[in-house]
Formats: sequence, structure tokens, C-alpha cells
Amino acid sequence: MKVDKQELVKVLHAEGDNDRADRLAGADLPDQIDTDRDADALTAVGLDRATLQAKLAGGAIGGNLMI
Repeated sequence: MKVDKQELVKVLHAEGDNDRADRLAGADLPDQIDTDRDADALTAVGLDRATLQAKLAGGAIGGNLMI
């Protein structure tokens, strides 16, 4: 899956998950995150695949999701 980094940061902030949002914003990740390619970097900021999928399942950033 691919997801826009800034949109994910916005969703995390909107959910009150500010620490994780700030870690993601400061992480060395491209603007377009590929969840497979960038799995280790996402895990480092506390977004494992299950957590990320749960956030996406809510539809909050579905418009920016590319499968």
C-alpha cells in the first residue's frame, strides 16, 4: 500500500496521537510512503502494519491510499 505521509500525520494529530504523529513527521520517510518498502521505518515510529491498517480501515485517509 502507498499512503501520503502528510495525510497520515494529519490523521494521527486529529486522533490525538501527537507523539506518534511528530515521530512520523520527523522520520526519514518519503512523501509517498510504501508500507512494504518502508515497514522498518514505520515500525520505528510505532506504526506497525496492523496499526496502520486499523487507521486506514476507518477511512480517514482512504482517498490517498493506493493499493
